[in-house]
Amino acid sequence: MPTPAPSTGSPTAPEPAIAPVVSAAPEVAVASPSPPASAWGLLGVLSLIWGTSFILMKKGLVVFSAMELGATRVSVAALLLLPFALREIGRVERSRLKWLALSGAVGTLIPAFLFAYAETRLASGLAGVLNALTAVFALLMGALLFGQRLTGLRVLGIGLGLVGTVVLMLLGGSGDEATAPAGAGNAWYGLYIVAATVGYGLSVNVIKHRLHAMTPMAVTSLLLLLIGGPALAYLLLGTGFVHKLATAPGAWTAFGYIALLATMSTAVATVLFNMLIQRSTTLFASSSTYLIPIVALAWGALDGEAFNLWHALGMVIILLGVFIIHRAR
Repeated sequence: MPTPAPSTGSPTAPEPAIAPVVSAAPEVAVASPSPPASAWGLLGVLSLIWGTSFILMKKGLVVFSAMELGATRVSVAALLLLPFALREIGRVERSRLKWLALSGAVGTLIPAFLFAYAETRLASGLAGVLNALTAVFALLMGALLFGQRLTGLRVLGIGLGLVGTVVLMLLGGSGDEATAPAGAGNAWYGLYIVAATVGYGLSVNVIKHRLHAMTPMAVTSLLLLLIGGPALAYLLLGTGFVHKLATAPGAWTAFGYIALLATMSTAVATVLFNMLIQRSTTLFASSSTYLIPIVALAWGALDGEAFNLWHALGMVIILLGVFIIHRAR
């Protein structure tokens, strides 16, 4: 699911392939009055990369199962960053490995399968909207497990995010049933994405509070190293991936979508996100949260997915909650 990497003052921007990665930073950031043109360009590119993730998953699922897709994206990402992981493994303190493994499991490995399984029945555009809940659960996990302060406005933001989710799942429906008033069938697959964003929220806080001294590349490559081996072993030995790749019509095209997802989610987005942080502020960078659902919904509409007023209402409520969380003191 594009990976923000730990960087001083980075926000909790959501991403479906791998958990957003932040470092220890002040809770309140002052927005730059005039971000440079290059920062706006980076913001647009990152939002396009992250918002496109959901349609890429949908295209990969045309041939491969959810389990195959999840294992493939983690394996490709791990292999891509393997040279960096091998360089960093001798430098990392052994006490940090357990936190890297935890972050990798709850913020990358498990969500990769949950998002894929959700999109077997859930419209990709709605998956992009629900992904915005990462900001909600990053704050909630921080408060429950790491002593982060909850103000009245932040509680309001959390509540609105959850209300928006209920509106989407109870009234909006999804997929081919998107125009139905009660769309109960497919809509409940959104709970898999909710569970994934809980994992993202926990991973963000683990990295912020336990791994903040490590470089962005070290954290990203090492957590992928720890989970990539099991993912690759399962992919090759526990699924029909190899057989499908050799025999199924369109398999290489579907694999290309998944490989593109993994590549852009980790290597490219990590570099661009760190560049954006250097050229702007945390508040400016966090505005990607509001652009990702728009991009995801646009791709879904181009692919023939339905979108109704309940979807719009649920999205507005969720993003309002995220806005309050970002701006609350």
